[in-house]
Amino acid sequence: MRILFLSQLLPYPADAGAKVRAYYTLRWLAQQHAVTLVAFTRPGDSPDAVTHLQQYCQAVHTIPIRRSRWRDGLAFTISLLRGQSFIIRRDQVAEMDALIHMVLNQEQFDAIHSDQLWMAQYALRARQQAPGLRLVLDEHNACFQIFARLVEGESNLLKRLVWKREARYLERYEARVCSRFDRVVTVTREDGDILSDLVQGRPSAHPVFSTIPICVDTDEVPAVKPELHKLSVLSLGTMFWPPNVEGVRWFLEQVWPLVQEVIPDVAFSIVGKDPPAELQGMAKGKGVEFAGYVPDLLPWLEKAGVFVVPLLSGSGMRVKIIDAWRWGLPVVSTTIGAEGIQYSDGENILIADSAQAFARLVVQVLSDDRLACALRENGRRWVEQHYDWRSAYSAWDAVYG
Repeated sequence: MRILFLSQLLPYPADAGAKVRAYYTLRWLAQQHAVTLVAFTRPGDSPDAVTHLQQYCQAVHTIPIRRSRWRDGLAFTISLLRGQSFIIRRDQVAEMDALIHMVLNQEQFDAIHSDQLWMAQYALRARQQAPGLRLVLDEHNACFQIFARLVEGESNLLKRLVWKREARYLERYEARVCSRFDRVVTVTREDGDILSDLVQGRPSAHPVFSTIPICVDTDEVPAVKPELHKLSVLSLGTMFWPPNVEGVRWFLEQVWPLVQEVIPDVAFSIVGKDPPAELQGMAKGKGVEFAGYVPDLLPWLEKAGVFVVPLLSGSGMRVKIIDAWRWGLPVVSTTIGAEGIQYSDGENILIADSAQAFARLVVQVLSDDRLACALRENGRRWVEQHYDWRSAYSAWDAVYG
């Protein structure tokens, strides 16, 4: 088939969850079909990344995504006036519509693959230009649920109102969009059930739902060799994403002091782009390092005695757990953090939801070399068996069959 693949992110390097999903999906599809990629780019994206993707794609077309406070403010105002989701309105860019229109004029396609909900609006408008196209939506998350869960844990009244409004409008939008696609793919069965329920009863609803997990390449990334006797805790994730900020704040406020009571010289490294100043101020002088975005994770991985996923909200799968298993790191997570992932609590991961229980498990892993070693080995073995893209992504053949 000839597939037009629409992505809100340039899916290389695969250094974030959404990019991991898009990259290996694109690679699988490119083995079977002729794929043309159309994607937004950001200031940090390099020409080398485009060159890398061109080895798999028939063509790669990009335009910059322009973000600023002024543009965000305008999008928010329009969304208020029109009763729309802000994050969907923010990504409505005329230049992207024009680029897709041009590509459709130059080449005929059989299908459009929309990577994430944010690109679905472009796929729907493209089908108006080419009515026979099959539409496939890869839903990384049940997106409205992310904001609904943020409401539950937010104490700031203004933020609660903003999250609640966004969840309400996004739920309506997500139901309407999913009902207009031919195939909707989710990364977890839980999200598939939620979204399937959303579209039930809609007069135009006809999508077929499938579940394909996010997978990685276990061949090209060996397990790291830990630096023994290093008492370091590691958190990884973009720090402008609200669920990550919420989780790290909870860890710093409620879990970290309990860990330091038992192990005073323990260090906590937070790796991820754009950490908020408020969090950095809160952690000052407490053995906490905000590393920001780092191109080479190896030094942080080698000194990590335990990898923590203290998430209280979110949806879909946390690729950071799949990555931590692939790297051979011991993982402690909340239930929501590990949601949608096959795991065995006590064997390849440790799960806790209260601050006291979470701190106790972190201390236990840092203090018990045998436990840490077992978690490392079992996690690595588990990801090789269940989350390698070369085997699991054969499920995409049924979507495009």
